[in-house]
Amino acid sequence: MDISIIIILAISAISIAGFSQPELVYRYQFNAWQIKHRKEYVRFISHGFFHGSWMHLIFNMFVLFSFGQAVLSYFQRDLPGNSGLLFLVFFLSAILFSSLYSFGKEKDNYNYNAIGASGAVSAIVYANILFNPFGTMGIILIPFEFYNIIFGVLYLIYSYYMAKRNVDNIGHDAHFWGAVYGFVFPVLFKPSLLREFVEEVFNFL
Repeated sequence: MDISIIIILAISAISIAGFSQPELVYRYQFNAWQIKHRKEYVRFISHGFFHGSWMHLIFNMFVLFSFGQAVLSYFQRDLPGNSGLLFLVFFLSAILFSSLYSFGKEKDNYNYNAIGASGAVSAIVYANILFNPFGTMGIILIPFEFYNIIFGVLYLIYSYYMAKRNVDNIGHDAHFWGAVYGFVFPVLFKPSLLREFVEEVFNFL
């Protein structure tokens, strides 16, 4: 079975359990204060397997399904080693990395909590942009498609802006840093990918 499907099934099962057992969410959600002061490091990863609502879960799993298989195929084509294992390491480490900025900002705030795989899902989307900058993607309720790279730039700007405003209950910092990580991770294993990306952009222009 495709590793991305296994991840989707695992997250869905754990999230559904969390819907009926809020004590599980309380124990494993991202809380920087608990991580710093009680050394509950598992929260860096575990929070990515819980979601706060059906809409939150379905949206993240839909995006993961839509882009995960493409990214896995790029890993198989371009990166060394076991692509399935590398994809799993990529996804789990993206949950961690996308949370580090929030950890630094909120480590003394007992009341800050977060759940969801959005940071890792952003990493998957931006890995796809690295490999296929001029593929296209649609956005719900917008009747035309964007080049992947255009969407990537616009979404980074939006996430940075909304993180600075801090006016809603969405983890824009995790989205932003997950996206950055998704672009960088494959380059760590094959640095020539960055050159190929830049050449493709300039050739298009």
